[in-house]
Amino acid sequence: MKEDVIDVLMYIFSSYADQDENLPEDRDGIDADLRTAGFDPLEIAKAFEWLDGLAQVEEDSGNAQSANSIRVLAPEESARLAYSAHGFLLFLEQSGVLTPKLREMVINRVMALEPESEVDIEELKWVVMMVLFNSSDEQDESALMHYEDIVFADQSAVFH
Repeated sequence: MKEDVIDVLMYIFSSYADQDENLPEDRDGIDADLRTAGFDPLEIAKAFEWLDGLAQVEEDSGNAQSANSIRVLAPEESARLAYSAHGFLLFLEQSGVLTPKLREMVINRVMALEPESEVDIEELKWVVMMVLFNSSDEQDESALMHYEDIVFADQSAVFH
């Protein structure tokens, strides 16, 4: 079975995100659980590095951007995101799910995934949810559940 970092991250998120607002601090326990589930130790280590990077990028992303600004992807960012994923990212920002700060965190975390793979819309949805659930931005639980519905819905969301 060939898994990569995103598979490990999706497993961690789906297994632990509902237990608390943040992942448990017991990395040894999570590591043991992941090994038992059959994940490669190297991919587990990369997933923990990715999560550490998520915490770091949240601290570092303090540059304020206008809500009216337009983000143009750098060529290497554009090459990493599938066309449909880029469109979905734009949709989430325009609909208010992602602030410019959160958008930058999502792009940063996409770029931190396996460099040789293109991130499709399904993988992007998982990255968005991980960023949203781990963000310290003021969001209540009902808003996060609404975002989860939007991100994982098979149809377009309606905003009032």
